[in-house]
Amino acid sequence: KKKKIFKFLKIIISSLLITVLLLFTIAAIRTLSLDVNAGLQLAHWEKTNNKSLVIDHHQREELLANFKEAIRIPTVSFSNTESNTTALHEFDRFLRKAFPTVFSSSLVHHELVANYSHLFWVKGSQPELVPYMLLAHIDVVPASESDGWEAPPFSAKEIDGFIYGRGTIDDKNNLMGILQALEYLLLKGYAPRRGFYIGLGHDEEISGLNGATNIVRILKQRGVQLLFVMDECLPILDGIIPAIEGPAALIGLSEKGQAVIKLSVSVAPGHSSMPPRETSIGILATAVKRLEDNPMPRLFGYGPEGDTFEHLAHKFSLPLKFIMSNLWLFSPLLSRILERKPVSNAFVRTTTAVTFFNAGVKINVIPSLAEAYVNLRIHSAQSVQEVLDIIKDTVGDQRVKVELVNGFDPLPISGADDKAFGFQIIKKTVLDLFPTVTVAPAICIGNTDSRHFVDLTKNIYRFSPAWFKPGDLERFHGINERISTKNYEEMIVFYFNLIQNCDIRKLPEPHTTLKSKVEQLY
Repeated sequence: KKKKIFKFLKIIISSLLITVLLLFTIAAIRTLSLDVNAGLQLAHWEKTNNKSLVIDHHQREELLANFKEAIRIPTVSFSNTESNTTALHEFDRFLRKAFPTVFSSSLVHHELVANYSHLFWVKGSQPELVPYMLLAHIDVVPASESDGWEAPPFSAKEIDGFIYGRGTIDDKNNLMGILQALEYLLLKGYAPRRGFYIGLGHDEEISGLNGATNIVRILKQRGVQLLFVMDECLPILDGIIPAIEGPAALIGLSEKGQAVIKLSVSVAPGHSSMPPRETSIGILATAVKRLEDNPMPRLFGYGPEGDTFEHLAHKFSLPLKFIMSNLWLFSPLLSRILERKPVSNAFVRTTTAVTFFNAGVKINVIPSLAEAYVNLRIHSAQSVQEVLDIIKDTVGDQRVKVELVNGFDPLPISGADDKAFGFQIIKKTVLDLFPTVTVAPAICIGNTDSRHFVDLTKNIYRFSPAWFKPGDLERFHGINERISTKNYEEMIVFYFNLIQNCDIRKLPEPHTTLKSKVEQLY
């Protein structure tokens, strides 16, 4: 009997060892061979006779002067009801002066939208090719020199090769880069095969409800459908992702959803000399504590974030390379690691942030009402209704009223495979200009004007060819926002090349497909 038990255990242990060995072998092979970036890099791309751009000294001085003037115009969106309309009018006049060829070319049709936004249509010579659209926004968030800026936020002062000012990385760098590239192309006699639109919203920082939405309305009325849309968001990260070798360009395939939820407690008021056992403040504080102690579930791998690490896997050193190459095995482990830091935690789950807590009217009065507002950034795998239900269950107190103030679901996930025209064109343009960069799909944890364009295309990409190094992420909407003169020039070249690259009729066949066809011949 003992021999039978021993034999049975031996079989189980042997089976387990074989299984572990097999899993390890598969994982090791993937670690050594996985590089999902090859794709179309080795394929034969259609020739488009692209013009080259070499910026001379005079052009450099002129483009930097224009960019600095754009930064000096304080196009601030203060709130949903307050914008600097004087500055927006001034910016309109400035654009016409800075880019005379764009505004006078017979190939370009321009119109003002909602008084301050701009819509350009650049006519293509082959109307059967579906057009695309480039987006940027004019407005910026408020900034005050008293916050600790090294240079006044609307001075565009140049220090050690960097231009400081609000809008240098959000988003006048992209706006000016696009128009400057188009100006240069037109001056060189360029006429696109594929027509395209440029949309410049004036209120993106306050949700784009007048600018972008009216641009969309106009395009819908004209029956326009777009091949893809490209907007701001994710940059090139250099030295920011721990343990990765070299810079990474992240292209956003989607945006997290957003919801604002109000929690409120109403009780009978009273005097502080005779307090009840629980006050409205205490009840609400307990509810808030429950939300903070019980974050939303980890959802790593149910959105684009899994693809991000798979594309970057070959740039990690061991043992992280082994883990990143085998997320089918290590996703739970990586998810727990990522949730430890606020920046990476945002990719793992729906985040919950209590941003307002209001209660009390007098020092000796028990308040009858306490209110708190919760801002949620919703993961791609969840919906507004789902997170609302989870919050109600987590609070678990009938005395706390839970109300949805406003919100929208996460944006659809755009394609990033070898057939995704927009993604592959952006990727090619990045790699042609920055060959040491690794390109990876990702999710944008903030929101952009592009979310309003979902009815015009299924393919929306969020990327800015701006280089971010350690410390630069804090400059976004923070103090000392800046861009190097070199990087701004690179952005112009990027858009100059991107527009021309979009003239191909179709993507090439992937190299892997070509290889398999050759193998079938033998």
